[in-house]
Amino acid sequence: MDPTASLSSASTTPFWLDSPDRPAPLPALSGPRSTDLAVVGGGFVGLWTALLAKEADPERRVILLEGGRIGWAASGRNGGFCESSLTHGRENGEQHVPQENDRLVELGIENLDAIEEAIGRYGIDCDFERTGIISVATEQYQVDAMAPEHSPTEDREWLDEAALRDHIRSPQYLGGLRETRTASILDPAKLCWGLQRVIQELGVEVHENSIVRSLDRAGSQIVLTTDEGTLEADRVALGTNVFPSLLARTKLHTVPVYDYALMTEPLTDAQMEAIGWRHREGLADSANRFHYFRLTADDRILWGGWDAVYHYGKQVSWKYDQRPETFETLAHQFIETFPQLEGIRFTHKWGGAIDTCSRFFPFFTTAYGGQVAYSAGYTGLGVGASRFGGRVMLDLLSGADTELTQLEMVRKMPVPFPPEPFAWAGVALTTKALIDADENQGRRGPLLKLLESAGMGFAS
Repeated sequence: MDPTASLSSASTTPFWLDSPDRPAPLPALSGPRSTDLAVVGGGFVGLWTALLAKEADPERRVILLEGGRIGWAASGRNGGFCESSLTHGRENGEQHVPQENDRLVELGIENLDAIEEAIGRYGIDCDFERTGIISVATEQYQVDAMAPEHSPTEDREWLDEAALRDHIRSPQYLGGLRETRTASILDPAKLCWGLQRVIQELGVEVHENSIVRSLDRAGSQIVLTTDEGTLEADRVALGTNVFPSLLARTKLHTVPVYDYALMTEPLTDAQMEAIGWRHREGLADSANRFHYFRLTADDRILWGGWDAVYHYGKQVSWKYDQRPETFETLAHQFIETFPQLEGIRFTHKWGGAIDTCSRFFPFFTTAYGGQVAYSAGYTGLGVGASRFGGRVMLDLLSGADTELTQLEMVRKMPVPFPPEPFAWAGVALTTKALIDADENQGRRGPLLKLLESAGMGFAS
């Protein structure tokens, strides 16, 4: 298959956002206003924070400010995996917060269960499926690493090459670790729009196209300034994801990394039979440069990952959302993985920035005497962990000591990234080291070992 031809008519709009179901735009904040709680950011973190705040206290005045449209950025264009992990994998949690890792696994499952329950209770139509996930091995060293460690449990089992064929058929797959409770798939944009509907019905005031330019204290209030208005608030929850933080102290704790994805045309019954994807699990392969892929409600395949691109100076710009060389690589790798789908075409190709921190899972902090809470660093698993992040921020803003506020995960910040030009050089060297490890049977070289010892490793 010629990758260029298969992509020739693909839309550059993210598939999930290319929908007639998108709500009409909402007016920007205008003039002086006041509220009990201001939420900044209309992605998953902000939406869940607003919902949980109103559920806890229906009389609480809540105003949500979004700089663009609800769900337009990472929350509405991701792969649509909603996983239970709060630490980007059990192994990564064991590396960074070993004393509480088991409890974080439990809290993650509880969080995913609560997301499923809320979707059902509020009638949010977002194609939610509790499918589970399979991490597939494409090299023998990956089989050797994964298979012996995982004896069968109620919700986790190793599938050898023959057993895996009952779930997915590819000549590249040698086995896979299947987890049944820890992951679901959904339409992320529909979830954003559904949460928007729910919070508005509960009385949250939502303003789009309201970029917050500054955050200051005025007496006992926190003042947020936008281009057309000001908002005074008793408490503020910041869920600004990859965009520049309104708190100077956190500016070195995240970097933007660009991720890319393709979407196929709907598969025919014969094509579905050829790949044997009967159980509809989410899938990901196991290298450092990995692919993630899943089925949509109408049996398209989303195929993403591989390249993770950092631009000098922490630049976030629409001009990086399209990367033809990555799209062609992904298209070529897709047919290598599923040669039985030769000739399929891609209808959408898109990319965008996600916020990455050095430990690969979210962090939290407060400012202005506890009147402001901030969370970021979700690193690709924010669809599920965002609700937990909203819970944590509300607990922090309450001033009470709770189980969540006492977690080491919440109290401890990740190692910050260095300023430029050291950040760019560090990311480039680390990327090369990860590629070298993939080409060397997974063996990590001196740089990766050094980063891990400094608390900047990634062991998922």
